[in-house]
Amino acid sequence: MKKQFTNSLFIILDLIFIGFFYFFIFQIRGNLDLSWLPNFNAGVLSNPSMFFIIIIATLLYEKIYFLRFDFWEETKLTLQALFLSFVIILSILMLGKISQDYSRLFLMMYFIGLMILLPIYKRVVKKIVFKIKFFRKKVKIVGNEDQINMLTDEFKQNWYFGFEVVKDNPDIIFVATKDVDMQTLDRYLKKYSLSIKDIYVLPYMKNINFAQSQIIELFNIKTTAIKIENNLLRNDNIYLKELFEKFLVVCSLPFFLIIHFILSFMIKKDSKGDSLFKQDRLGKDNKLFKCYKYRTMLENSEEVLKEYLEKNPEEVEHYEIYHKYKFDPRITKVGQVLRKLSLDELPQLINVLKGEMSLIGPRPYMPSESHKLKDSIEVILRVKPGISGLWQVSGRNNLSFKDRKNLDVWYIQNWSLWMDIVILMKTLKVVLLKTGAK
Repeated sequence: MKKQFTNSLFIILDLIFIGFFYFFIFQIRGNLDLSWLPNFNAGVLSNPSMFFIIIIATLLYEKIYFLRFDFWEETKLTLQALFLSFVIILSILMLGKISQDYSRLFLMMYFIGLMILLPIYKRVVKKIVFKIKFFRKKVKIVGNEDQINMLTDEFKQNWYFGFEVVKDNPDIIFVATKDVDMQTLDRYLKKYSLSIKDIYVLPYMKNINFAQSQIIELFNIKTTAIKIENNLLRNDNIYLKELFEKFLVVCSLPFFLIIHFILSFMIKKDSKGDSLFKQDRLGKDNKLFKCYKYRTMLENSEEVLKEYLEKNPEEVEHYEIYHKYKFDPRITKVGQVLRKLSLDELPQLINVLKGEMSLIGPRPYMPSESHKLKDSIEVILRVKPGISGLWQVSGRNNLSFKDRKNLDVWYIQNWSLWMDIVILMKTLKVVLLKTGAK
């Protein structure tokens, strides 16, 4: 009963927003009195029930109201549902030969607006609704202690799920399977399946994103098989990624040129030397390329660093772990600002246009770091390095070299275009808040 009531509430709230936004766009389009626009047939659009039914139906089809996702996954499903509903409505209008009675501008304004605003609206609504304990789902996690702690922290911090971790009387069970033997796992499933409807099994194959895999039923032998595919090694995905990124870079060029002239002037005024700095980095297929950055260090940086390390030997040990110094005496005043805002990496847009780098990808490792990549080097160097990546939005400077390497491998093995879009959005958050992100 509680579940049905909560689902119904979210459907009603979404329907209110969809309806309100419909009539808002209706008024805007009706007041657009431009000579080059076709006449606006307000009468046909005054009964929008078909729109509302189809949009809610596609959201139901994506199971948005039946399962709880994090913000980014639900946003992806919401966009899919809205695009599908747009195609369905447009098809109905064309097949019914009444498309001329509908304003194409109105349809475009309405659905593009929904794609931008509905996810934001849903986030605000859930922030309010999940403050009420009644609407939160009680979750119990059993199994491996490390995974229990990881999930507990995630559900406490990520309020968008609307989960509350409990010990007794749960609505949902999560079974953490790391180091759990088959007999114990089977016992968990038998015990909780008698009283709990929703049971989630958390697999311990950390380098695979099962959300992108396909499950095939082998009926005759009463088992299933999971199809796993490395998406970023497929040629069509590589072309799609490059086309998407080149489009973004070309669109950003006017802004980049303005910022470049301003920053170049500031860098040269602050200290002697060129504004750009070039350094050899490992590229795709282990080929070296010149990676561009704004110069953030003094020209005699090596002498300054050598003198500093002699006085502060503990910095050597810190660098071995994190490949960064706690305090780097080589960095200029302008350089500190550029690094804090990640603007020092802006010239790497040139590397993207030259086809040497991607916007999103693994770190551009230095040749001296190749031996530390160990067995991951073949995977990481199969793709182009990126200006930003998963490691930069998952903790950034707080991560060890090993953690960054593992995140790069996970990104390559589980790539999707939507993942790149999410990382791009989170990169903006990291830059604006000047911190690592999750």
